[in-house]
Amino acid sequence: MRREIDLKEISDGRLYTENDLVKAGCGDCQGCSACCRGMGTSIVLDPLDIFRLTTQLEMTFEQLLQKYVELNVVDSVILPNLKMTGAEEACAFLNAEGRCSIHPHRPGICRLFPLGRYYENHRFQYFLQIHECPKEPKTKVKVKKWIDTPELKKNEQFINAWHDFILEMQDRLLKLGDEKTSRESNLYLLQEFFLTPYEKERTFYEQFAERLARAKKVFR
Repeated sequence: MRREIDLKEISDGRLYTENDLVKAGCGDCQGCSACCRGMGTSIVLDPLDIFRLTTQLEMTFEQLLQKYVELNVVDSVILPNLKMTGAEEACAFLNAEGRCSIHPHRPGICRLFPLGRYYENHRFQYFLQIHECPKEPKTKVKVKKWIDTPELKKNEQFINAWHDFILEMQDRLLKLGDEKTSRESNLYLLQEFFLTPYEKERTFYEQFAERLARAKKVFR
């Protein structure tokens, strides 16, 4: 979750808000799929990603783990990420034509790319990663249209809340340095935010707020 970066080296030097125009449009990709290959464990998934995948694909989190998702330790906290498979290390959701088979409910990092988030003072702004997407020429598009996420304000509030909470958990577990406590804490987090099914009939943000409140009581 933490990245020590120099924005001058990886971006165009600007920070963007949802209503700004950014040169990120790639002509609907046309099957380039460069950003869907060789990403290692970097496509980390959050609770909203799992809500989208489990409800839209009608799969449990355990079923996702069998083929599409894997678990890895990120600064002492166990989090899910998209699995890369085969000799080309392609995303498990990439089809034979080089297109995303889950595009309508793709994860947040995929919606964002090649944008990134720059966090400061418990909020974030967007920035453009200028070396990541090889597709040219790029066109200007409004940030919120590019991200293609309903209820964007609620989404940004969720992202901030989840980001802050995970950083707190990482700091907590790193300071404790106790293997048993770390294991128990991670099992709780996996159960609370990922393994326990979300209700399709209720809004995700309402359910997340309830789960986050419970987790904060456990770890206060």
